[in-house]
Amino acid sequence: MTLMLASVTDAAEADVAVRHGADIVDLKDAATAFGAVLPARLRAAVDAVGRRRPVSAVTGELAMRPEVLASAAAAIADAGASYVKVGLFPDERRDECIRALSLAARRVKLIGVMFADYGANDAIIGLLAESGFAGVMIDTARKSGGRLLDYMDVVKLGRFVDTARAHGLLAGLAGSLEAPDVPRLLLLAPDVLGFRRALCADGDRTARLSAEAVDMVRALIPPDLRAVTAGAPGSGKIDYRLLAARGYSPRSDETETDCIFVRDLVLPIRIGAYAREHENPQNVRFNVAVNVQRPDHAAQDMRDVFSYDLITDSIRMIVAQEHIALVEMLAERIAALILTHPRARSVTVRVEKLEVGPGGAGVEIVRRRPSEVAKVHHLYPAAGEADPKVAR
Repeated sequence: MTLMLASVTDAAEADVAVRHGADIVDLKDAATAFGAVLPARLRAAVDAVGRRRPVSAVTGELAMRPEVLASAAAAIADAGASYVKVGLFPDERRDECIRALSLAARRVKLIGVMFADYGANDAIIGLLAESGFAGVMIDTARKSGGRLLDYMDVVKLGRFVDTARAHGLLAGLAGSLEAPDVPRLLLLAPDVLGFRRALCADGDRTARLSAEAVDMVRALIPPDLRAVTAGAPGSGKIDYRLLAARGYSPRSDETETDCIFVRDLVLPIRIGAYAREHENPQNVRFNVAVNVQRPDHAAQDMRDVFSYDLITDSIRMIVAQEHIALVEMLAERIAALILTHPRARSVTVRVEKLEVGPGGAGVEIVRRRPSEVAKVHHLYPAAGEADPKVAR
Protein backbone atom coordinates (compact mmCIF):
# COMPACT_ATOMS: atom_id res chain seq x y z
CA MET A 1 0.00 0.00 0.00
CA THR A 2 1.05 3.58 -0.58
CA LEU A 3 1.67 5.79 2.46
CA MET A 4 1.13 9.54 2.64
CA LEU A 5 4.10 11.66 3.74
CA ALA A 6 3.34 15.21 4.86
CA SER A 7 6.21 17.70 4.97
CA VAL A 8 5.83 20.08 7.91
CA THR A 9 7.88 22.90 9.36
CA ASP A 10 7.28 22.60 13.10
CA ALA A 11 5.51 20.78 15.93
CA ALA A 12 2.18 22.52 15.38
CA GLU A 13 2.04 21.49 11.73
CA ALA A 14 3.18 17.99 12.68
CA ASP A 15 0.19 17.67 15.00
CA VAL A 16 -2.20 18.82 12.25
CA ALA A 17 -0.70 16.30 9.82
CA VAL A 18 -1.12 13.42 12.27
CA ARG A 19 -4.65 14.36 13.29
CA HIS A 20 -5.73 14.51 9.64
CA GLY A 21 -4.29 11.20 8.63
CA ALA A 22 -0.71 11.56 7.37
CA ASP A 23 1.20 8.27 7.66
CA ILE A 24 4.67 9.86 7.92
CA VAL A 25 5.59 13.32 9.22
CA ASP A 26 8.57 14.91 7.47
CA LEU A 27 10.39 17.95 8.89
CA LYS A 28 11.87 20.53 6.54
CA ASP A 29 12.33 24.26 6.13
CA ALA A 30 9.76 25.25 3.49
CA ALA A 31 11.62 28.47 2.70
CA THR A 32 13.94 26.40 0.47
CA ALA A 33 13.39 23.28 -1.61
CA PHE A 34 15.30 20.86 0.64
CA GLY A 35 16.07 22.97 3.67
CA ALA A 36 16.78 21.41 7.06
CA VAL A 37 15.26 22.54 10.34
CA LEU A 38 17.30 23.11 13.50
CA PRO A 39 17.69 20.07 15.79
CA ALA A 40 15.66 21.75 18.54
CA ARG A 41 12.69 22.20 16.22
CA LEU A 42 12.98 18.60 15.07
CA ARG A 43 13.05 17.33 18.66
CA ALA A 44 9.94 19.38 19.47
CA ALA A 45 8.12 17.85 16.50
CA VAL A 46 9.19 14.33 17.49
CA ASP A 47 7.83 14.99 20.99
CA ALA A 48 4.56 16.35 19.54
CA VAL A 49 4.07 13.32 17.33
CA GLY A 50 5.09 10.87 20.03
CA ARG A 51 4.76 7.29 18.84
CA ARG A 52 1.71 8.01 16.69
CA ARG A 53 3.65 8.22 13.43
CA PRO A 54 7.19 7.82 12.08
CA VAL A 55 9.10 11.11 11.74
CA SER A 56 11.59 11.89 9.01
CA ALA A 57 13.76 14.93 8.35
CA VAL A 58 15.99 16.20 5.55
CA THR A 59 19.72 16.85 5.81
CA GLY A 60 19.43 20.07 3.81
CA GLU A 61 20.98 21.38 0.62
CA LEU A 62 24.51 20.35 1.49
CA ALA A 63 27.64 20.01 -0.58
CA MET A 64 28.49 16.47 -1.66
CA ARG A 65 31.21 16.01 0.96
CA PRO A 66 31.18 12.68 2.82
CA GLU A 67 32.06 14.10 6.23
CA VAL A 68 29.43 16.85 5.95
CA LEU A 69 26.58 14.48 5.05
CA ALA A 70 27.60 11.95 7.69
CA SER A 71 27.62 14.64 10.37
CA ALA A 72 24.20 15.97 9.30
CA ALA A 73 22.68 12.48 9.28
CA ALA A 74 24.03 11.81 12.78
CA ALA A 75 22.58 15.08 14.13
CA ILE A 76 19.13 14.23 12.76
CA ALA A 77 19.28 10.73 14.23
CA ASP A 78 20.31 12.22 17.60
CA ALA A 79 17.24 14.47 17.48
CA GLY A 80 14.96 11.43 17.32
CA ALA A 81 13.98 11.03 13.66
CA SER A 82 13.16 7.54 12.40
CA TYR A 83 14.24 8.40 8.86
CA VAL A 84 16.89 10.70 7.43
CA LYS A 85 16.35 11.96 3.89
CA VAL A 86 19.72 12.69 2.27
CA GLY A 87 19.81 14.92 -0.81
CA LEU A 88 21.99 13.27 -3.47
CA PHE A 89 22.80 16.09 -5.86
CA PRO A 90 24.78 15.44 -9.07
CA ASP A 91 28.45 15.55 -8.16
CA GLU A 92 31.61 13.61 -8.90
CA ARG A 93 31.82 12.65 -5.20
CA ARG A 94 28.23 11.40 -4.91
CA ASP A 95 29.17 7.71 -4.94
CA GLU A 96 31.81 8.37 -2.29
CA CYS A 97 29.22 10.14 -0.15
CA ILE A 98 26.81 7.22 -0.43
CA ARG A 99 29.46 4.75 0.69
CA ALA A 100 30.49 7.00 3.56
CA LEU A 101 26.91 6.98 4.87
CA SER A 102 26.94 3.21 5.36
CA LEU A 103 27.91 3.70 9.02
CA ALA A 104 24.98 6.06 9.61
CA ALA A 105 22.68 3.51 7.94
CA ARG A 106 23.36 1.15 10.85
CA ARG A 107 21.71 3.45 13.38
CA VAL A 108 18.96 5.22 11.40
CA LYS A 109 16.98 4.48 8.25
CA LEU A 110 18.42 6.49 5.38
CA ILE A 111 16.41 7.58 2.34
CA GLY A 112 18.46 8.73 -0.64
CA VAL A 113 16.72 11.56 -2.49
CA MET A 114 17.42 12.22 -6.16
CA PHE A 115 15.98 15.16 -8.09
CA ALA A 116 14.07 14.80 -11.34
CA ASP A 117 15.00 18.27 -12.56
CA TYR A 118 18.69 17.46 -12.00
CA GLY A 119 18.50 14.19 -13.91
CA ALA A 120 17.59 11.39 -11.48
CA ASN A 121 19.75 8.37 -12.23
CA ASP A 122 18.56 4.84 -11.46
CA ALA A 123 22.16 3.65 -11.75
CA ILE A 124 22.92 4.60 -8.12
CA ILE A 125 20.05 2.56 -6.67
CA GLY A 126 22.21 -0.56 -6.45
CA LEU A 127 24.89 1.36 -4.58
CA LEU A 128 22.30 2.71 -2.14
CA ALA A 129 21.19 -0.84 -1.37
CA GLU A 130 24.78 -2.03 -0.93
CA SER A 131 25.43 0.86 1.48
CA GLY A 132 22.52 -0.03 3.74
CA PHE A 133 19.98 2.63 2.72
CA ALA A 134 16.36 1.84 3.57
CA GLY A 135 14.86 3.57 0.56
CA VAL A 136 15.17 5.95 -2.35
CA MET A 137 12.99 8.85 -3.41
CA ILE A 138 12.61 11.13 -6.42
CA ASP A 139 11.75 14.77 -5.72
CA THR A 140 12.19 18.11 -7.46
CA ALA A 141 14.83 20.64 -6.43
CA ARG A 142 13.40 23.76 -8.07
CA LYS A 143 9.93 24.09 -6.58
CA SER A 144 8.96 26.87 -8.98
CA GLY A 145 10.10 24.95 -12.03
CA GLY A 146 7.36 22.34 -12.38
CA ARG A 147 5.88 19.18 -10.94
CA LEU A 148 7.45 15.75 -10.87
CA LEU A 149 5.38 14.62 -13.87
CA ASP A 150 6.67 17.59 -15.88
CA TYR A 151 10.14 16.00 -15.74
CA MET A 152 9.42 12.26 -15.73
CA ASP A 153 6.43 10.45 -17.21
CA VAL A 154 4.65 7.54 -15.57
CA VAL A 155 6.64 4.98 -17.57
CA LYS A 156 10.00 6.29 -16.29
CA LEU A 157 8.66 6.62 -12.77
CA GLY A 158 7.30 3.08 -12.94
CA ARG A 159 10.73 1.79 -13.89
CA PHE A 160 12.22 3.67 -10.96
CA VAL A 161 9.75 2.06 -8.55
CA ASP A 162 10.42 -1.37 -10.03
CA THR A 163 14.19 -0.91 -9.81
CA ALA A 164 13.99 0.19 -6.17
CA ARG A 165 11.83 -2.80 -5.32
CA ALA A 166 14.21 -5.15 -7.12
CA HIS A 167 16.96 -3.95 -4.75
CA GLY A 168 14.80 -4.31 -1.63
CA LEU A 169 14.40 -0.54 -1.13
CA LEU A 170 11.34 1.54 -0.32
CA ALA A 171 10.36 3.73 -3.28
CA GLY A 172 9.04 7.26 -2.76
CA LEU A 173 7.76 9.96 -5.12
CA ALA A 174 7.41 13.68 -4.43
CA GLY A 175 7.89 17.01 -6.15
CA SER A 176 5.24 19.76 -6.06
CA LEU A 177 2.55 17.11 -6.42
CA GLU A 178 -1.04 18.24 -6.82
CA ALA A 179 -4.30 16.41 -6.11
CA PRO A 180 -4.82 15.33 -9.77
CA ASP A 181 -1.38 13.65 -9.69
CA VAL A 182 -2.38 11.26 -6.92
CA PRO A 183 -4.52 8.73 -8.81
CA ARG A 184 -1.98 8.71 -11.65
CA LEU A 185 0.94 7.93 -9.34
CA LEU A 186 -1.05 5.34 -7.40
CA LEU A 187 -0.97 3.30 -10.62
CA LEU A 188 2.73 2.76 -9.88
CA ALA A 189 2.12 1.58 -6.29
CA PRO A 190 5.02 3.52 -4.72
CA ASP A 191 5.62 2.91 -1.03
CA VAL A 192 5.35 6.63 -0.26
CA LEU A 193 3.90 9.75 -1.88
CA GLY A 194 5.26 12.99 -0.40
CA PHE A 195 3.46 16.34 -0.26
CA ARG A 196 3.97 19.90 0.87
CA ARG A 197 2.46 22.34 -1.65
CA ALA A 198 -0.81 20.39 -1.98
CA LEU A 199 -1.29 20.46 1.80
CA CYS A 200 -0.95 24.23 2.23
CA ALA A 201 -3.45 27.04 1.91
CA ASP A 202 -3.85 28.17 -1.72
CA GLY A 203 -1.13 25.76 -2.82
CA ASP A 204 1.58 28.01 -1.36
CA ARG A 205 4.26 25.73 0.08
CA THR A 206 5.51 28.52 2.35
CA ALA A 207 2.05 28.96 3.90
CA ARG A 208 0.80 27.01 6.89
CA LEU A 209 -0.63 23.52 6.56
CA SER A 210 -4.37 23.53 5.79
CA ALA A 211 -6.43 20.84 7.51
CA GLU A 212 -8.90 20.90 4.61
CA ALA A 213 -6.12 20.41 2.05
CA VAL A 214 -4.64 17.54 4.07
CA ASP A 215 -8.07 15.92 4.18
CA MET A 216 -8.35 16.21 0.39
CA VAL A 217 -5.07 14.42 -0.29
CA ARG A 218 -5.70 11.87 2.46
CA ALA A 219 -9.04 10.93 0.88
CA LEU A 220 -7.32 10.22 -2.44
CA ILE A 221 -4.88 7.70 -0.92
CA PRO A 222 -6.42 4.58 0.58
CA PRO A 223 -5.19 4.06 4.15
CA ASP A 224 -2.68 1.31 4.76
CA LEU A 225 -4.60 -1.71 6.00
CA ARG A 226 -1.73 -2.64 8.30
CA ALA A 227 -1.04 -0.69 11.46
CA VAL A 228 1.32 2.23 11.01
CA THR A 229 3.97 2.14 13.71
CA ALA A 230 7.11 4.07 14.47
CA GLY A 231 8.95 1.54 12.31
CA ALA A 232 9.28 1.54 8.55
CA PRO A 233 6.21 1.72 6.34
CA GLY A 234 5.40 -1.51 4.55
CA SER A 235 4.71 -2.24 0.92
CA GLY A 236 2.09 -4.56 -0.43
CA LYS A 237 4.46 -5.23 -3.35
CA ILE A 238 1.55 -4.92 -5.76
CA ASP A 239 2.67 -5.03 -9.39
CA TYR A 240 2.11 -1.54 -10.81
CA ARG A 241 0.99 -3.08 -14.09
CA LEU A 242 -2.02 -4.59 -12.36
CA LEU A 243 -2.79 -1.70 -10.06
CA ALA A 244 -5.29 1.06 -10.67
CA ALA A 245 -6.01 4.18 -8.64
CA ARG A 246 -7.94 3.36 -5.50
CA GLY A 247 -9.94 4.87 -2.74
CA TYR A 248 -13.60 4.52 -3.73
CA SER A 249 -16.07 2.08 -2.23
CA PRO A 250 -19.06 1.83 -4.57
CA ARG A 251 -22.39 0.68 -3.16
CA SER A 252 -24.08 -2.20 -4.89
CA ASP A 253 -27.44 -0.41 -4.93
CA GLU A 254 -26.13 2.41 -7.13
CA THR A 255 -26.72 1.87 -10.84
CA GLU A 256 -26.20 5.25 -12.51
CA THR A 257 -22.92 5.66 -14.38
CA ASP A 258 -20.96 8.32 -16.24
CA CYS A 259 -18.87 7.65 -19.32
CA ILE A 260 -15.24 8.78 -19.28
CA PHE A 261 -13.53 8.43 -22.64
CA VAL A 262 -10.30 8.91 -24.55
CA ARG A 263 -10.57 9.19 -28.32
CA ASP A 264 -8.04 8.84 -31.13
CA LEU A 265 -4.92 8.44 -28.98
CA VAL A 266 -2.16 7.37 -31.38
CA LEU A 267 1.09 5.85 -30.05
CA PRO A 268 4.03 4.02 -31.68
CA ILE A 269 3.74 0.45 -30.40
CA ARG A 270 5.80 -2.73 -30.72
CA ILE A 271 3.01 -5.04 -31.79
CA GLY A 272 2.34 -7.84 -34.26
CA ALA A 273 2.82 -11.56 -34.82
CA TYR A 274 5.04 -11.30 -37.92
CA ALA A 275 8.81 -11.30 -37.50
CA ARG A 276 9.10 -7.99 -39.35
CA GLU A 277 6.80 -6.38 -36.77
CA HIS A 278 9.31 -7.07 -34.01
CA GLU A 279 11.84 -4.74 -35.61
CA ASN A 280 10.08 -1.37 -35.63
CA PRO A 281 7.18 0.24 -33.77
CA GLN A 282 3.99 0.96 -35.71
CA ASN A 283 1.29 3.50 -35.03
CA VAL A 284 -1.72 2.22 -33.13
CA ARG A 285 -4.90 4.17 -32.38
CA PHE A 286 -6.77 3.72 -29.11
CA ASN A 287 -10.36 4.59 -28.26
CA VAL A 288 -11.44 3.74 -24.74
CA ALA A 289 -14.72 4.45 -22.94
CA VAL A 290 -15.24 3.61 -19.26
CA ASN A 291 -18.60 3.54 -17.52
CA VAL A 292 -17.91 4.58 -13.94
CA GLN A 293 -20.11 4.61 -10.87
CA ARG A 294 -21.50 8.06 -10.19
CA PRO A 295 -20.97 9.54 -6.74
CA ASP A 296 -24.09 10.37 -4.73
CA HIS A 297 -23.53 14.11 -5.24
CA ALA A 298 -22.34 16.47 -7.96
CA ALA A 299 -18.60 16.31 -8.63
CA GLN A 300 -16.75 18.95 -6.63
CA ASP A 301 -13.10 17.92 -6.59
CA MET A 302 -10.71 15.07 -7.44
CA ARG A 303 -12.32 12.82 -4.85
CA ASP A 304 -15.44 12.65 -7.02
CA VAL A 305 -13.97 11.85 -10.44
CA PHE A 306 -12.35 9.11 -12.48
CA SER A 307 -9.60 10.95 -14.35
CA TYR A 308 -9.08 10.32 -18.05
CA ASP A 309 -5.35 10.40 -17.23
CA LEU A 310 -5.85 6.95 -15.70
CA ILE A 311 -6.81 5.65 -19.13
CA THR A 312 -3.89 7.19 -21.02
CA ASP A 313 -1.38 6.33 -18.29
CA SER A 314 -2.59 2.73 -18.19
CA ILE A 315 -2.12 2.38 -21.94
CA ARG A 316 1.37 3.90 -21.86
CA MET A 317 2.53 1.65 -19.02
CA ILE A 318 1.27 -1.51 -20.72
CA VAL A 319 2.76 -0.80 -24.14
CA ALA A 320 6.12 0.19 -22.63
CA GLN A 321 6.68 -3.24 -21.09
CA GLU A 322 7.31 -5.57 -24.03
CA HIS A 323 6.46 -6.51 -27.59
CA ILE A 324 2.81 -7.55 -27.79
CA ALA A 325 1.92 -10.14 -30.38
CA LEU A 326 -1.82 -9.53 -30.80
CA VAL A 327 -4.13 -6.52 -30.75
CA GLU A 328 -6.62 -8.73 -28.89
CA MET A 329 -4.05 -9.34 -26.16
CA LEU A 330 -3.34 -5.61 -25.87
CA ALA A 331 -7.04 -4.75 -25.65
CA GLU A 332 -7.59 -7.37 -22.94
CA ARG A 333 -4.71 -6.03 -20.83
CA ILE A 334 -6.01 -2.47 -21.06
CA ALA A 335 -9.52 -3.54 -20.10
CA ALA A 336 -8.30 -5.67 -17.18
CA LEU A 337 -6.19 -2.85 -15.74
CA ILE A 338 -8.93 -0.25 -16.00
CA LEU A 339 -11.51 -2.57 -14.42
CA THR A 340 -9.39 -2.88 -11.28
CA HIS A 341 -10.54 0.64 -10.41
CA PRO A 342 -13.34 0.21 -7.86
CA ARG A 343 -15.66 2.65 -9.64
CA ALA A 344 -15.26 1.15 -13.12
CA ARG A 345 -18.33 -0.87 -14.16
CA SER A 346 -17.55 -1.62 -17.79
CA VAL A 347 -15.05 -0.62 -20.44
CA THR A 348 -15.00 -0.57 -24.23
CA VAL A 349 -11.53 -0.77 -25.76
CA ARG A 350 -10.87 -0.28 -29.48
CA VAL A 351 -7.33 -0.92 -30.75
CA GLU A 352 -6.46 -0.23 -34.40
CA LYS A 353 -3.21 -0.84 -36.27
CA LEU A 354 -2.88 2.02 -38.73
CA GLU A 355 -0.10 0.71 -40.99
CA VAL A 356 -1.46 -2.60 -42.25
CA GLY A 357 -3.10 -1.28 -45.42
CA PRO A 358 -5.49 1.38 -46.72
CA GLY A 359 -7.23 1.97 -43.42
CA GLY A 360 -7.23 0.69 -39.87
CA ALA A 361 -7.57 -2.89 -38.71
CA GLY A 362 -7.99 -4.09 -35.17
CA VAL A 363 -10.41 -5.15 -32.49
CA GLU A 364 -13.04 -3.69 -30.19
CA ILE A 365 -13.95 -5.43 -26.95
CA VAL A 366 -16.45 -4.74 -24.18
CA ARG A 367 -15.71 -6.04 -20.71
CA ARG A 368 -17.77 -5.72 -17.55
CA ARG A 369 -16.79 -6.01 -13.96
CA PRO A 370 -18.42 -8.92 -12.12
CA SER A 371 -20.56 -7.57 -9.29
CA GLU A 372 -19.10 -10.07 -6.83
CA VAL A 373 -15.65 -8.43 -7.07
CA ALA A 374 -16.88 -4.86 -6.85
CA LYS A 375 -15.44 -4.32 -3.40
CA VAL A 376 -12.26 -2.48 -2.58
CA HIS A 377 -10.82 -5.10 -0.26
CA HIS A 378 -10.97 -7.75 -2.96
CA LEU A 379 -8.49 -5.74 -4.99
CA TYR A 380 -5.69 -6.06 -2.47
CA PRO A 381 -5.37 -9.64 -1.21
CA ALA A 382 -1.73 -9.01 -0.22
CA ALA A 383 -2.46 -5.88 1.78
CA GLY A 384 -2.41 -7.67 5.10
CA GLU A 385 0.81 -9.54 4.43
CA ALA A 386 4.11 -8.20 5.69
CA ASP A 387 6.89 -7.79 3.16
CA PRO A 388 10.01 -9.56 4.44
CA LYS A 389 12.24 -7.14 2.53
CA VAL A 390 10.89 -4.08 4.34
CA ALA A 391 12.90 -2.98 7.37
CA ARG A 392 10.95 -2.77 10.59
